[in-house]
Amino acid sequence: MARVVVVHGIGAQVSGEPKMLSEWLPALNSGLTRCGTTTLDSSEVAAGFYGDLFRRDGAFLSPGEPYYGPADVETGFEQELLGAWWEAAAAVDPAVRLPGDDSLLPTPVPVQAILHQLSRSRFFAGIAVRSMIGNLKQVRRYLYEPDLREQIQDRIRSVITADTQVVVAHSLGSIVAYETLCSMPGHPVRALVTLGSPLGIPNLIFDRLHPAPADGVGVWPGSAGMMWTNIADEGDVVALVKKLDPLFGTDFTHRVWDSVVHNGAKAHDASPYLTDRLTGQAITDGLHAH
Repeated sequence: MARVVVVHGIGAQVSGEPKMLSEWLPALNSGLTRCGTTTLDSSEVAAGFYGDLFRRDGAFLSPGEPYYGPADVETGFEQELLGAWWEAAAAVDPAVRLPGDDSLLPTPVPVQAILHQLSRSRFFAGIAVRSMIGNLKQVRRYLYEPDLREQIQDRIRSVITADTQVVVAHSLGSIVAYETLCSMPGHPVRALVTLGSPLGIPNLIFDRLHPAPADGVGVWPGSAGMMWTNIADEGDVVALVKKLDPLFGTDFTHRVWDSVVHNGAKAHDASPYLTDRLTGQAITDGLHAH
């Protein structure tokens, strides 16, 4: 059974387990190679795949992605998360402008104007507006649709076995992996590695986690000895809060080891995260933990 389980993020609705592993395994092994560790074969890595649950019925012969436009961005969570991405993009990219010096408020900004600004950013370059909106909706659906949330977590639970030592989770997948591990008391996982994680975004994500944080501190998702390494690129807009330790770490045995990497132009992509030496080292530490 798999020693490592990998969990993807948003936008994987037209992928699948074999395709995901064909992309993730070489990148993961590159990270292991960077730190001088023996690489893993396909029998040692399992895909925690759930992307198809976001795919529209009857669309299996085409990408099946709705042609979302600005009018399809729902008020409330979707507009708020879009605004958070805007502020984060403006903080790292001078080409992206905010309407004022302090915040997006008090004057509401049309969604179309926000999308236009985001399209100017290096981070969202090449991402179609409909894909950007579709990604918003995937995050909102996971957090607001209990049945879907449970279905997605069931997929991850099904591939975590007694042999699983490490879970590596990217983007939305880090929320999925965190909540899944919390739902499995006594699980065998010795290391959680989160990449480009939005777990720390206040109000929108952190405060909506299951189980709910208490007094501003999230539940620890494993045993006292489980290692948690969180890795973010400075320019990764999705990983808006780079340091998770203040939100989940209460003492030395419950500590998130936060790290910053440099992924180049593809700040949020899973592949450059996986190929980094720090990711390889975090996985290695989990595989050799006792």
